[in-house]
Amino acid sequence: MSFHFVDTHCHFDFPPFTGAEAESLRLAGQAGVREIIVPAVTADRFDGILALAKNFPPLYAALGLHPLYIARHSDNDLQQLDALLSQRCPRVVAVGEIGLDLFMETPMFEQQQRLLKAQFALAKREALPVILHSRRSHDQLAAMLRQAKLPATGVVHGFAGSLSQAQAFIKLGFAIGVGGTISYERAQKTRQVMAQLPLSSLLLETDAPDMPLQGFQGQPNRPERASTVFEVLYQLRSETPQEIADALLANTRRVFNLPSSL
Repeated sequence: MSFHFVDTHCHFDFPPFTGAEAESLRLAGQAGVREIIVPAVTADRFDGILALAKNFPPLYAALGLHPLYIARHSDNDLQQLDALLSQRCPRVVAVGEIGLDLFMETPMFEQQQRLLKAQFALAKREALPVILHSRRSHDQLAAMLRQAKLPATGVVHGFAGSLSQAQAFIKLGFAIGVGGTISYERAQKTRQVMAQLPLSSLLLETDAPDMPLQGFQGQPNRPERASTVFEVLYQLRSETPQEIADALLANTRRVFNLPSSL
């Protein structure tokens, strides 16, 4: 069986992919991963990600300011994001990676919320979906999304919360990112959540080079391992592998408004 996958979250602008883009894309393609969405984390990476998306047809860009780097982001960074989105090239398919993080030692949470609200406004103006980071902040993030009423919704990536928290995001129209966490037997809660959610709400992702899968600890994660995440997912669910693969692709096209020729 050969399936068509999209890795909806891969930091392809970081090592080990830097300087080895063509080979990395070849390996991903061999595993059925034919497109990859590359989210930014800081403003100094915007140009590099745009260049990747322009130079390599399988790559799409997302531009945003990640909450983990809240101490580094400035008003200038936000202005740069604003300018790039307003003159946006068609390879930019989302605002991301943005969100909230209460796992950090010094979360500067009010600043995180302020920055996120500003980025929601840009996503709303451009009618772009958002790629959301959320650690220990699902309820706060859901509350902000209810207020923001984003027209294009998006995805809560690398989700590891409860079933009711996932359902709250789905009720707001958001998809849930399924990543390598489900490859770990000990991640029973997340595995059960992914088994129970509606298939129409799931997207496939790796978060490479982060979030290594079971058996690859200590190694950089890679986009071709999206196919392994898929294998674990279909073992957890009742639908056939083909039904799951078809739904994941259709969901990705819908959320990110990707061409149906994919």
